[in-house]
Amino acid sequence: MNFFRKTFNQDQPNIKVSTMLLLVFSIVSILLSIGIGPVSVNPYTVIKILLSKLPLLSIETTWTQVEYNIVWGLRLPRVLLGMIVGASLAITGVVMQALVRNHLADPFILGVSSGASATATLGMLFGAFSIFGTYSLSISAFIGAAVTIIFVYILSRVNGRINVTHLLLSGVAIALMMDALTRFITLSAPNALGLHNATFWMSGSLAGAKWGYLTLPLIVAVLCMGLLMSQYRALNALLFGDETVGTLGFNVARLHKMLILVASLLAGVTIAVSGSIGFIGLMVPHIARLLVGSDHKRVLPVSALLGGIFVIWTDVAARMVIAPEELPIGILTALVGGPFFIWLLKSKKQ
Repeated sequence: MNFFRKTFNQDQPNIKVSTMLLLVFSIVSILLSIGIGPVSVNPYTVIKILLSKLPLLSIETTWTQVEYNIVWGLRLPRVLLGMIVGASLAITGVVMQALVRNHLADPFILGVSSGASATATLGMLFGAFSIFGTYSLSISAFIGAAVTIIFVYILSRVNGRINVTHLLLSGVAIALMMDALTRFITLSAPNALGLHNATFWMSGSLAGAKWGYLTLPLIVAVLCMGLLMSQYRALNALLFGDETVGTLGFNVARLHKMLILVASLLAGVTIAVSGSIGFIGLMVPHIARLLVGSDHKRVLPVSALLGGIFVIWTDVAARMVIAPEELPIGILTALVGGPFFIWLLKSKKQ
């Protein structure tokens, strides 16, 4: 217990050890969660199937074709997508909270998720963005996220500066408008099947995960994470206000635009492949700060790993609670995440 208290400490955390522990837990979570479902697969069998894909390794085939299809074709891409989605949503939450200097901010409160959902639903039901081909859903969600956050950013500027109160109020107002637009689009759905699929998607789900869905979200997450880590000093300075950022030599306007672009890109691409999954962007950054403090050099990687782990195990619960049917993962993230965060907050105070 003392080891964990020293490792996860707000004042002087051991970031190398804490990151390594979370990374190991992420790998263990991936391996274990692959075997859990309506049809279970032994963890040893899962590991053997995965090792058989590595070059220069000769693994005796002791598994059935059904087990292989479940592990490699269905669950592995789903679990990896969950890891990417959770990490991306958590990073987006960190970005939004740094941008507005308010820990209540997340992609939902500022309307980014609502905007992405509106345009993505329009594309799903009416093919409005079909000209983009395979990436039509991702691009449509990104367009909605970008347009929404730009509007919020413009409306929140007072005398050339972001007014936090205006930002939050503008975000809530535009989120309500986008939610109303989404409901209008779904009510106008040309068929019942399309309406059901869109409604289930908006509730958040990883059920349709495929290998092809991993490439774009992974590239975007890695690039955005690298960019943010290179600017962690500027993110730390934002906690003290725009004046401090300028005094330290950072370009405030350029930094704001960069954060808006990163948040839009992450939210849009993530929502396109998983739908709207709440809680992650709001609470996971708080949990990370409780564990390792407020320095963004530590908060960003810890938030990414925590977000991925949380989505993986919530998705396991989503496919097991009413098996063989599935619950939307967005429902469970709120039901499970809220009490967990309250417990963690209370235990940390003690």
